[in-house]
Amino acid sequence: MMLSYVAIAVALFFAMNIGASGTAASMGAAYGAGAIHNRRAAMLIVAIAALLGAVLGGGEVVKTIGNGIIPSSVLSVETVIVILFSATFTLFLANLMGIPLSTSEVTVGSIIGVGLAYKSLFASKLMVILSFWIIVPLISFGVAYVLGLAIKRAERKWTFLTGAGKWKRWLGFLLVAGGTFEAFSAGMNNVANAVGPLVGAGIMSTSSGVWIGGAFVALGAVVLGGKVLETNGKKITRLSLLQGSAVSFTGGTLVITASLLGIPVPLVQATTCAIVGVGTAENGFRLWQKGVIRQIAQVWIVSPVSSLVVAYAVMNLWLMPNPYILIVILSVFIATVGSISLSRTIRKEKSTIHDQGGGI
Repeated sequence: MMLSYVAIAVALFFAMNIGASGTAASMGAAYGAGAIHNRRAAMLIVAIAALLGAVLGGGEVVKTIGNGIIPSSVLSVETVIVILFSATFTLFLANLMGIPLSTSEVTVGSIIGVGLAYKSLFASKLMVILSFWIIVPLISFGVAYVLGLAIKRAERKWTFLTGAGKWKRWLGFLLVAGGTFEAFSAGMNNVANAVGPLVGAGIMSTSSGVWIGGAFVALGAVVLGGKVLETNGKKITRLSLLQGSAVSFTGGTLVITASLLGIPVPLVQATTCAIVGVGTAENGFRLWQKGVIRQIAQVWIVSPVSSLVVAYAVMNLWLMPNPYILIVILSVFIATVGSISLSRTIRKEKSTIHDQGGGI
């Protein structure tokens, strides 16, 4: 019984972090552009929208996380703790290093790690999820690019659409509505990451899970989301009010569509690709030279793989002790870190030689 309380506590802590990082960021464009000036009001709107999204539409994704990737028979209280601990620990380390990881991808990666330890995975469902992780960002970029071209022409033809004069207020309302819509989609999709494993193990029902998980996602947005809101707002101030609205409605629509199909998808990547799409329409493909696409690809790979390795290692350390597997994992980790360090050293030495006139 004590382990069940531990699992619930970790899940609710995870939910609060989801609310802080994922849902609070959805109002960043509106806050940064000055469409909403009160930070506390922005966080409260996000919290209410995320809670409504979780309660009204979070059930399908909860089912997928709970028993759609691995059999529910594999999900015991202990394995749920492994999944939630691995996801939370991976996100915590990533936050310390400043690496933006997707909560959906980290959670799915942890579940896969447990499934691999038990040699039990629903491969067909997993392939559907992975395909959505590729398709959703691509569609997001394409839709936002087309909308960006239309907005660019419209703003040139009708200058009031840039937010001049009295129109700034109405365009600001549109941007706040877009942020609210995006927060709703985040609650709808992301609450499953925290409570899905609990539901799959029978620790709580789906209805209880979405209500409790949604409440703690909302709490995280209000209590912990302020810094994220400030950071995200400053990063997205280059977008016009109309461009910011296009980004929010594009990302939110795609995430809601995936949620109705029960597919956990990364809102961060959908939004980022929408921003890249709008930016490409505005400034051309030279935007890609900034390494944005490479960063998206790296996050896509690092998020699930890192949590998968952590979950698999914890399984072989705690529930299914196997020192040989742990030695292999540790060896691969040391080899990877060593290779990266060696590669950086060689590049630095080559750069030094070139700067001193020894290069070609």
